[in-house]
Amino acid sequence: MTRPVTRPPSTGLTAADMVKFKNYLIENLSRALEGQEIPFDQQKEYITRGIAEVYDRSQLRLPDSARQQLERDVLDEVLGYGPIQPLLDDPDVSEVMVNGPKKVYVEKKGKLIKTPVVFENDNHVLKVIEKIILPLGRRVDADSAAVDARLPDGSRVNAIIPPVSIDGPTITIRKFAKERLGIQKLIDFGSLTANMAEFLRACVLARLNIIISGGTGSGKTTLLNVLSSYIPENERIVTIEDAAELQLQQDHVVRLETKTANLDGRGAMTIRELVRNSLRMRPDRIVVGECRGGEALDMLQAMNTGHDGSLTTIHANTPRDALARVETLVMMAGMDLPLKVVRQQVASAVDLIVQQTRLKDGARKVTAITEVAGMEGDTVVLTDVFKFEQTGVSADGKVIGELKPTGIRPLFSPKLEAAGMKLGPEVFGANIAEMLGNRPRK
Repeated sequence: MTRPVTRPPSTGLTAADMVKFKNYLIENLSRALEGQEIPFDQQKEYITRGIAEVYDRSQLRLPDSARQQLERDVLDEVLGYGPIQPLLDDPDVSEVMVNGPKKVYVEKKGKLIKTPVVFENDNHVLKVIEKIILPLGRRVDADSAAVDARLPDGSRVNAIIPPVSIDGPTITIRKFAKERLGIQKLIDFGSLTANMAEFLRACVLARLNIIISGGTGSGKTTLLNVLSSYIPENERIVTIEDAAELQLQQDHVVRLETKTANLDGRGAMTIRELVRNSLRMRPDRIVVGECRGGEALDMLQAMNTGHDGSLTTIHANTPRDALARVETLVMMAGMDLPLKVVRQQVASAVDLIVQQTRLKDGARKVTAITEVAGMEGDTVVLTDVFKFEQTGVSADGKVIGELKPTGIRPLFSPKLEAAGMKLGPEVFGANIAEMLGNRPRK
């Protein structure tokens, strides 16, 4: 096995020398790996063997624990994403946040925790960012200091570097769940009830236009994935995202992803341009990962012109806030439409708002399923079909409450029935025993 041409540091290493030796191994083994066509599943063995050969020639005699740590560090740098690779491998970690080289946080089970993980310096963090974005053809520099990307497993990445990020380069990684969550898992977690799940399934199959609203990290994309799974196999679906996260299992799916401008400032493809383009692709359904700009107007127009059953997410804390947010985004399209016209567009296009919330104890729940019931004067009418009612907080900080129907049938119920979705009155909270006159004796 041919190995590095330069001579590694000798014995008697200080902490600084140990870092130099590790970087020496990383640099040389990375270069050696690039020059070989080694199958991915054999690369770990190749690197491990290379580390052992260089270590033996160096005549170092490190304690077993130090040698094993050295091997792990080198493997993580060469084949993974450096110091944060163990965090990415941890199934309990849902998000990794690098706030400069010396502050790395994770989210575990809804709670933020500071980790002992550190990078050597700003350049070390920048190398990891470059490693993430290089295969995607994206760039980050002083003129374009922020970038969205994804890892090969689908995890979503945002990176911002100086001068915009004052305390050093930052990386935020929303991890891709190894196990694809289905509706039953969400029911088991208490995120929603079986009746709510049945109602949402009927709404998707009946081709209602649905907005999933929620704050950052509330679980909007997870719920969008679950609702998208109800779309029939025989429909053509076009998905549009900044960084592809959706995991649709249907066969006939066209996945579109935004593109940043080239160095000459040309070649960018925004969400709005992709939404417009998707209308020429004969979609049965349009699924937009998140509306955050003028594309909201194009989305509403698509919903109003025969593209029923469209799905998207939006950042808002309540269903009413979600409508206000849609109005604001439509205004960003630059069409100078009167507010009443915008509201009429929203009221006629959107059928349902599903509010997803991360509670104070870290639990993620659907806290409201709300019908957009039309207009009264200049106001859009909203009617809650299901609602989460919090009743308190337990001694260990758990939020106590109940997800339950409001007892109101939505106005679009005939549309559900026309699609063959006949939901029993118990779904909406009716007591069947009382309806039949069979009240239990007191």
